[in-house]
Amino acid sequence: MNRLLLITLLFLSGIVFSLPILAENFEVKSPDGNYSVAFSTLKTNDNLQLFYSVSYKNKPIVEKSELDIVLDNHVSELAMAIKPDADYHFVGNMDFVSQKDTSVVTRWRNAFGERSSVPDHYNQSSFLFEKRDKKGYQLQIEIRAYNEGVAFRYHFPLNPKGLYYRVFQENSEFVMPQGTKAWVHRWAQAPYDLLPLENWIDESERPLTCELPNGLFVALAEAQMIDYSRAKFKVKPGQPGTLITSLWTPVDAITPFSTPWRVIMAAEKPGQLIENNFILLNLNEPSKIANTDWIKPGKIMREIAQTKENTKACIDFASENGLQYILYDWKWYGPAFDFNSDASKVAIDLDLQKWIAYGRERGVGVWLYVNQQALLKQMREIFPIYKKWGIAGVKFGFVQVGSHRWTSWLHEAIQLAADNHLMVNIHDDFRTTGENRTWPNMVTVEGIRGNEEFPDATHNTVLPFTRYVGGIGDYTICYMDKRLKTTHAHQLALGVVYFSPLQTLYWYDKPEILAGIPETVFFRNLPTVWDETKVLSGEIGKYAVVARRNDKQWFVGAITNIDTRKLSLSFDFLPKDKKYKAQVYSDDPTLRTKTQVKIESLIISSKTVLQPELLPSGGLAIWLEPIL
Repeated sequence: MNRLLLITLLFLSGIVFSLPILAENFEVKSPDGNYSVAFSTLKTNDNLQLFYSVSYKNKPIVEKSELDIVLDNHVSELAMAIKPDADYHFVGNMDFVSQKDTSVVTRWRNAFGERSSVPDHYNQSSFLFEKRDKKGYQLQIEIRAYNEGVAFRYHFPLNPKGLYYRVFQENSEFVMPQGTKAWVHRWAQAPYDLLPLENWIDESERPLTCELPNGLFVALAEAQMIDYSRAKFKVKPGQPGTLITSLWTPVDAITPFSTPWRVIMAAEKPGQLIENNFILLNLNEPSKIANTDWIKPGKIMREIAQTKENTKACIDFASENGLQYILYDWKWYGPAFDFNSDASKVAIDLDLQKWIAYGRERGVGVWLYVNQQALLKQMREIFPIYKKWGIAGVKFGFVQVGSHRWTSWLHEAIQLAADNHLMVNIHDDFRTTGENRTWPNMVTVEGIRGNEEFPDATHNTVLPFTRYVGGIGDYTICYMDKRLKTTHAHQLALGVVYFSPLQTLYWYDKPEILAGIPETVFFRNLPTVWDETKVLSGEIGKYAVVARRNDKQWFVGAITNIDTRKLSLSFDFLPKDKKYKAQVYSDDPTLRTKTQVKIESLIISSKTVLQPELLPSGGLAIWLEPIL
C-alpha cells in the first residue's frame, strides 16, 4: 500500500491556510501483467471519493473514473425529488478500514460452452470502508484482474442491524480515451450504430463494444446480474467521452449483498473479445445442478402448423437430419397473452402424449413454448406436469426484463425448471450475464436482432464482436425463406460463427420445403457445444471467420457484409501431423439449383491456405474430419 499525504496551500487575502487532502493509491494487476487497475481514494474535508483507471499492455483503456453508488435504507424516490441536493451518496463520509488480497488459480470443465476446459485465474483486492458516523454501515470495493479482463463490484457486508437498502443509482463511470467510438444498440434486438460518446438519443445495451483511437477494442459488460436491476450505459450529462451505468429500476436488497460485476475487456483484435468471453462465466458461481446428465444441447426445429400431419413430418425430418428437438410454438395451450389460458392442457386438436412418444422412439425430444402470463400464474403447477409428460424443455416467451422484480422472478423460474429437469430457452430481450454457468439448464437466450427480423449481412458481421461477447444466443437461423437478405452459404456459416447450445434451425421452414437440399448435411453434422474456439480473423461490420472444434472434428464459418470479400484462410490452427477431409460449402451463382450452394471435397492440412472469394452477403462453411 502506497500512502501519500498531500498538503494543498491556498492563498486568500495574503493569508495562507492549509486544506488537508489525503490520497491513497493501490494497484491490482492480472496474472500475466497485461492488465493494471489503479484504485485510489481521495479525502477532502472529510468527504471521500473513490477512483479507478485501467490500462492494457501499458495503454490506457479507461481513464481516471469515479466509483459511486446512491442508496439509503429509508429514503423514497419522492424524498429524493423533494430534496435532490441531500446527500444520498453512500461513499461520502466513509473511512478506509482495510485491504485484503487473494489469488486464485484453478480450472473447470464446461460441457456446454465454447471451450470445454476453462481457466479461472485472477488476482483480487477487496477494499473495506465504513461509515464514520454509523458503525456497521460498510462498503467493500472488490476488484478482480484476470488475463482476460478486469471486473469490479460493490459489496455490502452483513449489517448487524439487518437493515434494508434501496439502491437508487449506481454511478460507476467509464472515462474513455478521447476519440473512442461505441457500437450502440438501444435495446437488445436493436440495430447497431458506431457512434462517438456524445449526444446519444438513448442508453445502450450491454455488452458495449468500443473502438479506441489507440487501436484497441474494449468491451464493457455485466456479469452475475441475478438479483438486481439491469444496467445500461449512457453518456454522462455534460461530459462527452464519459459513460456511466444506468439502472433500469431501483434495487431493494438486504445485507449482505453484492451488485453485479462491471467487466472491462480489451483486445488488439476484436476476435479476442470472443475468445476471452468466458470471463463472464468465471464471475458467476459454479453449477448448482449436481447431476447435469439430463441437460442435452442440440438443434431444434419449430413446428409451425401445430397439426398431426406437420408434427409427424417435423419429427421425421428431425430424426433423419440430425436434429434433436422440435418446438411447439405459442398458442398450443390457447391465447398466449390471456391469463385465462391453461398451460397444463393442450388446446389444439393434438394428442401430445402420442407425439412425445413418437419422437422419443426416433430420438427427438419435444419443447413447449409458454408465455410469461402462464409462467407467472402456473409455473409451480405446470413444470412437474411437463416433467411427467417427458418434455425436454420450456421456451419462455415475452418475459419482462430489466427491473429488479422481474429479474429475480426470472431466475427463480430457471431454478424451478432445473428442479423439474427442464431445460430453458428465454426469448425476446433477455440476455444472460454468465449465469448459465450456475444454471446450465438455461441452454440459450435470445436478446438478438436475429432472422425473425431478417437483418442484412452487415448486421450479422457486427453481432459476433458485440452481442456474442455476452455468450449464448439463439439467432433463429432460417434457410429457405424468400425474405432472407443473405446467401445460403452465409446461413450455413452462421451455425459456426454464432454460439448457442440450443441452436434453432429452419425457423420459418417446413420439412417439405427442405426436401432434396443436399447441403443441409452440414447442419446435420454440426455440433452446438465445443471443446475449442478460435476467431481466425474479422473486422466489426465487415466480416468474421470462426473455427470451432468438437472432439477431433473442426468446423469453420466465414461471413461477409454486403461487400464482396476475398479471404486468405490459413489452417495453421490444425495439428501439424494430421490431414483432414474437408467438405466445403460455398456460393456459386452459376449453379442451376434452388440454393446455388457448391459442395467440394478437399484434403486439408495445417499448411493449407485457401483464397475464397465471398459474394456480397455471402459465406463459406467447412466441415473437417481427420483422416485416420
